[in-house]
Amino acid sequence: MFSPVAMKRLGVVVLQRDERSALRALGYLGATQLERSEAGPETAPQEPPDRSGELARCADLSVRIDSLCRRLDLRELPPAEDRLPDVSLEEVDRRVGEFERQAADAVDRRDKTRQRWAHVTALVDQVSLYAGIDVPLEQLGRLSFLHFAIGGLPEKNLETLEGKVGENVVLLPLGEREGRRRLVAVTSRKGRFALETALAETDFRRESLEQPLEGSASEIAAQASCEKERLAAELVELDKTVGALGETMAQDLVNVRAVVVVEQQILEAEQNFPRTDSTALITGWVPADDVTVFRQHLQEWLGGRCVVTTEDPIDVSSENVPILLRSPRFLRPFEWLVSAYGLPSYRELAPTLFVAVTFLVMFGMMFGDVGHGFLLVAGGMVARLVSRRLKVRDAGVVVASAGVASMIFGLLYGDYFGFEIERFTLWNNPLHGKPLELMATAIGFGVLVISLGILLNIVNRFRQGDYLGGFLDKFGAAGAILYWAALVTVFRLIASGDRPTGLQVVLLMVLPLLAIFFKEPLAYVLARRAGHKPHAESLFEVLFTSAVEVFEALISYMANTISFIRLAAYAMSHAAILYAAIMLGEMVHRAAGGSLGGVLFVLVIIVGNLGAILLEGVIASVQALRLEYYEFFSKFFSGTGRAFKPFRLGPAEKD
Repeated sequence: MFSPVAMKRLGVVVLQRDERSALRALGYLGATQLERSEAGPETAPQEPPDRSGELARCADLSVRIDSLCRRLDLRELPPAEDRLPDVSLEEVDRRVGEFERQAADAVDRRDKTRQRWAHVTALVDQVSLYAGIDVPLEQLGRLSFLHFAIGGLPEKNLETLEGKVGENVVLLPLGEREGRRRLVAVTSRKGRFALETALAETDFRRESLEQPLEGSASEIAAQASCEKERLAAELVELDKTVGALGETMAQDLVNVRAVVVVEQQILEAEQNFPRTDSTALITGWVPADDVTVFRQHLQEWLGGRCVVTTEDPIDVSSENVPILLRSPRFLRPFEWLVSAYGLPSYRELAPTLFVAVTFLVMFGMMFGDVGHGFLLVAGGMVARLVSRRLKVRDAGVVVASAGVASMIFGLLYGDYFGFEIERFTLWNNPLHGKPLELMATAIGFGVLVISLGILLNIVNRFRQGDYLGGFLDKFGAAGAILYWAALVTVFRLIASGDRPTGLQVVLLMVLPLLAIFFKEPLAYVLARRAGHKPHAESLFEVLFTSAVEVFEALISYMANTISFIRLAAYAMSHAAILYAAIMLGEMVHRAAGGSLGGVLFVLVIIVGNLGAILLEGVIASVQALRLEYYEFFSKFFSGTGRAFKPFRLGPAEKD
């Protein structure tokens, strides 16, 4: 619960002819993260193979299968069968080609019919606007003594055009669509230049009436409408044919696509492992608790033809070991609060429990109201019980838990949908109670959180073997002594006016500051003596950095502690918004009077509470996370871990 799952570094030696079978076994087991290994004396002499050609073929097959599914209008596909056929890419290529040939005739006829139907539909829409022209359209433009212009212009420009053309021009306005008026302009051959100039100035756009039919616009429209109806009926039959064909092929297409996906994953995995002339070395990581089951499963799958070795990652950097968190069931929903910032490195503590407790306390303190908390509990439980997605269910648990925290603080504050009930107030109302006491409580909780962060940092440093940092870091033992000495000194000055003695100042403040200052120079000297490259170029640079470190420690401790006063500030803000809503409701009630005033009062209270839940709920969540990440995590948590991603065959799982 307090540490990532222990990992073992894995090595599996298999015969090359068994490599694909071994990878299938690992993929179906789903307990191993595969890692690339370079060829060398400690692994195997030959470099991992290049499978780019086979991978390109897999990509091509995937594109062809997806294209065929789209052409067959297969939008909702069945799941792939559990036991997929173990076939080669050549066999998949043959089957896909057969599917393409079976579908080609019906799909091509349907697509051509759709294109023809769209063309005829556009022709009907276009020609219907020129229904006032009784002259056969194919004869327009063939008259030697007249000039025709057919098209449209913006409706507002029609009057302008009428003013520009002379008496020798006949304008025949027709239908209007999308703000453009269709018209036919007729003039003599001699006057065509003047007409074209006027048309250009009024944004006239010509339209080509290319049609396979002959006759007037009305006759063409009638013929095209008949053709459109015929094509629509033909499309219905073709859609049925293609649909039936798609239903027949759907399962087979899903299965071959799954085969291609599995083949692609195996090929990609093979590119990671060095080999000899007859063997391959599969490397990766496996959770320590799963080693026994893993070894047994692989031995049975390969008939004992493999050698499995595992070792502890003693000489591996913490950042290079994958991280798997297995929190208890009641804590798992809160893991995303940690992973949103980052994962712990392998030798760091997993802070999920501490984050869950501190987040709920901070949220409840800022959002304390029994009624609002009840609504959050109800909403969270609905999400937990109704949704099928794991992330939504986990979010529902977090929301419901936050609602419980809000109800607890609501009881302490005596707030029920914004109404303060004094006889049910167990502690201190944020708005009408003792604000200084609330602020002091918020800062006191902040001191506990910061102190917990320092303690976790000391533990992490010791777990990583960094004893120098555990003792002398600004968030190590020296920093803890300095922080608590400063807190006690300030408290005693405020409470009784007592001043610390000179010896106390030296022992509890000056010496910790000197320890923090000399931490980096000491690390520099030790690295030089051990023959390691130090973290800085010169001792002067180290001393300057240490001085900045001391100054930053003093500022950060003070700023981080004061930052927790926002818990009280947002608690007051939450109560103030609800109090303002109640005052507004009472004003509306008095102004309207009677039963209408009562109804309006209730509506104002409901709207005010909904606004407070949405606005203050988001603000309280953001502020609680901010305090977690900046005031708590910054003391001990690196967030540099990389997630454990087991090798699994088949399509990626959706959350």
